[in-house]
Amino acid sequence: MKTDIASHLEFFVLLARHGSMSTAARDLDITPPAATKRLAQLEERLGVRLVNRTTRNISLTSEGEIYLHYATRILAEVREMEDVVSSSRSVSKGLLRVNASLGFGRTTIAPLVSRFVKQYPHVEVQLDLTDRPIDLVESGVDLAIRFGALPDKRLNARCIMQNRRFLCASPRYLERHGMPGDLAELAGHRCIIHRQNDDAYGVWRLMHHGRSEVVKVQGMLSSNDGDIVLNWALDGHGILLRSEWDLAKYLESGRLRIVLPEFVQPSADLFVYYTSKRNQTVRARAFIDFLVEHFQKVAVRAQQPV
Repeated sequence: MKTDIASHLEFFVLLARHGSMSTAARDLDITPPAATKRLAQLEERLGVRLVNRTTRNISLTSEGEIYLHYATRILAEVREMEDVVSSSRSVSKGLLRVNASLGFGRTTIAPLVSRFVKQYPHVEVQLDLTDRPIDLVESGVDLAIRFGALPDKRLNARCIMQNRRFLCASPRYLERHGMPGDLAELAGHRCIIHRQNDDAYGVWRLMHHGRSEVVKVQGMLSSNDGDIVLNWALDGHGILLRSEWDLAKYLESGRLRIVLPEFVQPSADLFVYYTSKRNQTVRARAFIDFLVEHFQKVAVRAQQPV
């Protein structure tokens, strides 16, 4: 795998992913001048320019886009070949690339990765956190962990946790402004808006006895960070739409209360998704099973009386 061609492919994929010569050099543990020289040698060998350089960053040329496409695919196939050949071995080892959303990845998945590698010390895990779903094939990622509907129906997926979404507010806010009785009253309340991807701003789509209903809400506070909007709700600034996973401990302690419990959003279940089950690596299967076991235990504890 450490042949010249494999080394060139790995270098270029890293360079394209980071968009920065210095960052790619740091990942490869070489100096930026050495990385620049490696790129120049690659372009000289191919006889084309692969990137456009500026003082701050780089962008791929059309030839660079083509090279990246094939480089990513070839490296993935080489990894798959090695995994298939060694799949008879029971010990999980090798590189596992995992992607997750920013907030959930930082607070929940990262600690789970820490526990996983203690159990499987020969597995190297690269955890990347991004707001938007990614293309698993183009990025070379093995597994992605996301709430809600899958971004690509061609992917394989396994549900690792069921997760409903509720309206909620702090007792202090409800004492001051009252409990809304229906969606018309909800529209007149102060609402805290979590801006997510391309969702229409301030438009909440709720299910009521099997029917979909839409309400346009308003408020003085909004953020694209889930932890921030949750803390604003805890501080009594308004009504928030949030998932059961995030609310559980605050509902149990009484710091938040459910508002209009008959109105809910469609479940935002937690999925781990991947490109191929047939050629899935031992380490990927081990990590998925590890996640499923963890969240099953969480669900059992949540159902037990206090």
